[in-house]
Amino acid sequence: MKIIDIQIALAKLGFTPGPLDGIWGRQTAAAVRAFQAKNNLEVDGIIGPMTLAALLPGVAQPTDLTDPSLVWFKEACRVIGTREKPGAGSNPIIIDWATDLGINYGRDDIPWCGLFVGHCISATLDREPTPNGLLGARSWERFGIRTDPTPGAVMVFWRQSKQSGRGHVGFYAGEDATAYRILGGNQSDQVSLAWVLKDRLVAARWPSTVPAPVPHAVTIRTRTEVLSWNEA
Repeated sequence: MKIIDIQIALAKLGFTPGPLDGIWGRQTAAAVRAFQAKNNLEVDGIIGPMTLAALLPGVAQPTDLTDPSLVWFKEACRVIGTREKPGAGSNPIIIDWATDLGINYGRDDIPWCGLFVGHCISATLDREPTPNGLLGARSWERFGIRTDPTPGAVMVFWRQSKQSGRGHVGFYAGEDATAYRILGGNQSDQVSLAWVLKDRLVAARWPSTVPAPVPHAVTIRTRTEVLSWNEA
């Protein structure tokens, strides 16, 4: 299910989700809250099973990566392909993510996987706290609540060595027997999908303002990409 489907349904019922552009932002979240309040639902701005059933009767709640409640993951998907600007200068999109978060971020050759996750969370979950020092991937170990790996979870990994203090962070997008498929920033200098060994996982976290999931795997049977080892 797509965000645009939610926006169109809200607009048809007289609510105001903002531009019908498939981008989840504050106006869409506010429209969902208004819809929930009018229909005696929990006012959390999340398209959970009860809200979806009231908004789009007969449409089942997906439990995979198409779940409409995973708005931060959908934002991550929307910006796949965003990459650093080679050579001098920086991609203004990446710089704007930092500006929106109030971060003094000089240039896009500074590791930005934490910035990418911060953008996706803050742009879609307007009441969700982000960790201090979010540019540091390992700072995301303090984010939200603990979960097991599941669609949309924030996945934190060690990088170079377990003792280095360095890390990588992205979103769960599947797994096979030995590795997780991660949708992350600064993977080959862009927002992309990459495979990271399960042995490197430090923590899986979930937004505290979103109902806790029932963790489950999305199994991918064929891995076509090589393993990622040093995301920076």
